[in-house]
Amino acid sequence: MQSASEQWFDEAYYQRFYFDKKTSVADPMHVQRLGTFICSYLDYLRLPVLRVLDIGCGIGLWREAVQSHFPAASYQGVEFSEYLCGRFGWQRGSVVDYAAAEPFDLVICQGVLPYLSPGDLRLAMDNLGRLSRGALYLEAVTREDYERDIIDEDLTDARLLRHRASVYRRGLGAHFKQLGGGLWLSRGCSLPLFELECLGE
Repeated sequence: MQSASEQWFDEAYYQRFYFDKKTSVADPMHVQRLGTFICSYLDYLRLPVLRVLDIGCGIGLWREAVQSHFPAASYQGVEFSEYLCGRFGWQRGSVVDYAAAEPFDLVICQGVLPYLSPGDLRLAMDNLGRLSRGALYLEAVTREDYERDIIDEDLTDARLLRHRASVYRRGLGAHFKQLGGGLWLSRGCSLPLFELECLGE
C-alpha cells in the first residue's frame, strides 16, 4: 500500500475537487464556520497564537479565518502539490517530513492523512507532534465513517485510504490530548484544562 503520488495533485485534481461547483468538496462557508469555531475556542482557552502552519493547505481557505481571528499571527501554507505551489506561492513540503526552525502555536491538517500509507501515516503523526507546541486541528475520514455511511462517495476521492479511527487516536495520543471537535492540544503545552475539557484517554 503506497501513499498518494505527487502526480495525483495536478490542475485536473483541483479543478474537480475545488473549482468545479458541481464536484467540489471545498466549501468556503464551511471553512469559515469551522475556522470561527476552532479559533474562538483557542481564544477562549487563552492559547497564544502567533505562528500558524496549514500543512496541506490546498487553495488556502483557512488563511482568511486565521488572519481574521489572529491578526498578529504569521500564516505558513505548505503544500505537496507542485501545481498549487506555483499558482499560490505556497512552500513545498509533505506532512511526513516537513521541518521548521521552531514549532507552531496552531497546526492545521485537513484532509491530508487519509492519502498516506500506514507507514507514512505513523511518520506524519510523529511529525505533527514535533511541529506543534500548542494546538492541532485535524480532519481525516476514517473507515468507521464509511461503515456508518456518512461519506458521500460520489464526491469523495476514491483513492483515500480507510484507516481506523483507533490508528489516528493511538498515533496522535502519543503527542497530544484530544479536546474534541477535531482539536488536539500538545502534551508539551502547559495550558491548564479542566478534566472534562479533555476526552478520556
